[in-house]
Amino acid sequence: MAEHLEGVILDVTPGSAAIDEEFLSALGHPVMVCHGPEERECPLLAEGACDMIDRAHGVIFKLDLDRPHHRAILGRYQQILADDVPIRAVVSEEQAVRYRDLLTGVQVWDHDPTIGELDGFAAEVEAADDTRIE
Repeated sequence: MAEHLEGVILDVTPGSAAIDEEFLSALGHPVMVCHGPEERECPLLAEGACDMIDRAHGVIFKLDLDRPHHRAILGRYQQILADDVPIRAVVSEEQAVRYRDLLTGVQVWDHDPTIGELDGFAAEVEAADDTRIE
């Protein structure tokens, strides 16, 4: 397993729609961005491993759940991440209903997260890190 950096957040976002990395970095959370499997096959699905997810202490997932391989990626995250690693999925209201079984255990945002929501997410990542240290 790869080395863990404290508080690393994985932003799984297509194209240039990344979350506010500057804000999270200012809170002490380095952000890694994965633009999804559009340009290449997802190593987590193809090879069973991904350095980025191994380093993540929290995940913000913005890929389109209407695409089967995107659902497969989110499902793998849920299988391999510890229960205390927070996952947020940014989905439409319709997707939240359509994929409610897949989204069990994942907090859903039906809009781009606000600064307050990102702050709360960062606090949850910190709290999980603190409980792992003790």
